[in-house]
This record gives sequence, structure tokens and C-alpha cells, in this order.
Amino acid sequence: MILKLLHPKLAVLAKKIRDKKLREKVIELLENPSFEINEKKYPSLSLDVSPAGLSHHHCYPGGYIEHVVSTANLALAMCNSIEKVYHGKVNRDLVLAGVLLHDIFKPATYTVNENGSYGSTRLADYMDHLSLAVSELVRRDFPLELIHVVSAHHGDYGPIRPHTVEALVCHLADLMDSRLNGEILNAAAYLMRKSVGEELRGLTSKEAFDIINSKVVEGWKGVAKTIEKIKRKRKPRKT
Repeated sequence: MILKLLHPKLAVLAKKIRDKKLREKVIELLENPSFEINEKKYPSLSLDVSPAGLSHHHCYPGGYIEHVVSTANLALAMCNSIEKVYHGKVNRDLVLAGVLLHDIFKPATYTVNENGSYGSTRLADYMDHLSLAVSELVRRDFPLELIHVVSAHHGDYGPIRPHTVEALVCHLADLMDSRLNGEILNAAAYLMRKSVGEELRGLTSKEAFDIINSKVVEGWKGVAKTIEKIKRKRKPRKT
């Protein structure tokens, strides 16, 4: 019953965590990713509609779910290589839990502006999403090993570098997916500028891939046709 409250794709990943206690704690936080300090609760965008970034990657509605799911796919693929190719050992429960929770408080730092663009909340003026996550994981008594996975997922740019295989896997998967999505969005934006002299705000990953594929199949004429098609599909919505 609890899993029905989660986005189906997050529920599938959460159910793969074999340790029952850890699985239940992860699900509980995913269901209620609220942050409270000094008896004040700070609102958060729904995980289902939140982006996973403001500008560089996954910066569109639903980007958060896409990022978590894709990062999990990449992380599990690395687990397979570690075990089957390098004959190493990796705790998949920690990897999955880390991926599911590494950006859990990003939606609490985002707000939707009147014009449909995204901005930062008041909470983000004082704490970043990583600090929020680490403090909440400590408060909720998560295992130290998992807290390290989350706290180290920014690699050299975070408060601590990965010191375990699980933390390294989570960091690399997060980095790869962020880079992949960002590069695809940038490539599509470039094609739009070159083709029609403008960009479409809030371009999704599917739209970006459609634009890139149209260049391969039909050249610049195909890019222009695809952009017009995207515009027509967007007309019913005002964002």
C-alpha cells in the first residue's frame, strides 16, 4: 500500500532494496521529503513534477524522476561490471538507496515563477540540497555508510570525496547522467539557434532527442519541421 503513494518508477527501484529496514526508511523519506527546522516546515515541489536542475541538466517538469531513474540504471550497470568483470564486491542496497536519496531535497530548493520558469526558494538562500539531505538522513538515523554515499555524490566538488565503492558508483552515475542530459539539451539548443534563430524554453529530454534525430535523418529542414511540431504540441499549455 505504501508504494502506491510513490511514482511508479521510484517504487520499482525502492522494492529492489533487499534489506527490509533500509527499504522502509527510504520509502518513508521518499513519501514525505519535508524539511523542518525551528518548528517551521518548508514546502517542496512534488517529486513527480520537479526538475532536477535549474539550468544545466534536467531543467524541465519531470526532470527529477528522469534523473533518478537514469542514474539508477547507470549505477546498476556499474555494479554489474564490478561484480562480473572485476570480481569485486558492492552493496547494491547502499547504491540504490543512495541514488534514490542523493537529490531528495532539490525540490525543496526550487519554486515555480509566474511565467513558468524555475527559481530558488528562501530555504535555498541558507542551505543547499546536499546539506539538507545529510542533516535529514542523520536526524532520521540512516546508516552512516549510506549517509556517506549521499554526502560524497558531488565528488571533488562536495564536502567529502567518495571513500567507498558504493559512494564512487553513485557519484559516477550521477555525474554521467547529468552530463549526458546537459549535453543533449545543449546540442538541441544549438540546432534550434542555427535552424530558426531561437530556442524553446523548458525543452525536455524527449524533445531534445527528437530535434537531434531529425538533423541526422532530414538535415536542417528536419530540425525546422520538428521544432514546429513541438510548438504545435505545446500550444494548449501556457507555460
